[in-house]
Amino acid sequence: MNNWLDLDGKVALVTGGASGIGKEIALNLSQNGMKVAVGDLSFTNISDDDFGGDSFHLIECDVTNLDSVKNMITQTIERFGKIDVLVNNAGINMPRLLVDVKGEHPEYELDERSFDKMYLVNQKGAFFCAQAAAKEMLKNSSGVIINVTSECGLEGSEGQSAYAATKAAVYSFTRSWAKELGRSGIRVVGIAPGIIEATGLRTLEYEKALAYTRNISVEQLRSGYESTSTTPLGRAGKLSEIADAVAFLSSDRAGYIHGVTYNVAGGKTRG
Repeated sequence: MNNWLDLDGKVALVTGGASGIGKEIALNLSQNGMKVAVGDLSFTNISDDDFGGDSFHLIECDVTNLDSVKNMITQTIERFGKIDVLVNNAGINMPRLLVDVKGEHPEYELDERSFDKMYLVNQKGAFFCAQAAAKEMLKNSSGVIINVTSECGLEGSEGQSAYAATKAAVYSFTRSWAKELGRSGIRVVGIAPGIIEATGLRTLEYEKALAYTRNISVEQLRSGYESTSTTPLGRAGKLSEIADAVAFLSSDRAGYIHGVTYNVAGGKTRG
């Protein structure tokens, strides 16, 4: 256990925590001594070995549904007594073109359904969770809200305009909520991952859609992940590196970091 961060006994709530970045964050925070409530739509593919022991509490939650979010908050309080850290991680990415110029795959053209789904999860869900958690944090005049966005939220991304727009909104949420909540002892910060190692969320359907929007093959897309030519460090990021950043920002070691979003992206830009 890493006592340098002094997270022992603190309580975190991680949304979208059943897989990918969220799962790695939840495990990392637990290893650093925190009690962790894990919220997600489903835990059907999770075993007891994934989140074992009394330090975890798994809660089924749809972040786009306010009643579901309130229930998640209530269950966290009932189990652990407080919420010190909210990791607003739940998100969805559906690669879509504004216009399918070639006209070969209209299903990969942005439509109202895909736009609304990304907006509801990535933007409205972040708002619901932050508001509900902040009301609990105010009772103790302390807390940290960590918004997980993406470096494409500032740089834009070919074939991912709607996704990038929702993540840009989360950048703005971070800055604005920091101005509102700082005087009440609540810090608001963000992290923006770049290209990271593959997870179960990088499905073949996702890769087919993204490759089409960029006029390349799936094989070329995968090769690009491996070569990471746009990343000065020359490699994809590790899930553990994202989680380590969250653990640090959760701690009092980061006590004067507020209202900013850190790119955890190996220096990657799109310029």
